[in-house]
Amino acid sequence: MAKKEAATVDNRHFDVVVAPVITEKSTLLSENNAVVFKVANNASKPEIKAAVEALFGVTVKAVNTLVQKGKVKRWKGKPYKRNDVKKAIVTLAEGQSIDVTTGI
Repeated sequence: MAKKEAATVDNRHFDVVVAPVITEKSTLLSENNAVVFKVANNASKPEIKAAVEALFGVTVKAVNTLVQKGKVKRWKGKPYKRNDVKKAIVTLAEGQSIDVTTGI
């Protein structure tokens, strides 16, 4: 089997992966080689996989996405809606890891 070339970092990759999600649930997922990221609302699973592999230099096994709908809140008595947020749960191959506390 031929060696896989290292993916080059494109500016679009920085637009796809917005930020890591650091919560109790995402920390528990990290024990199973999974990392949670906030991603662009129009990002597809192949784009997310390519961006994570290029930015962090890891092998991605699977990508699961979900859209967290924005809450309806009130400010000065008037209702408004927070923006929807798309999250990606990225499962890494065995032996791979990403330290989300450090920058890229």
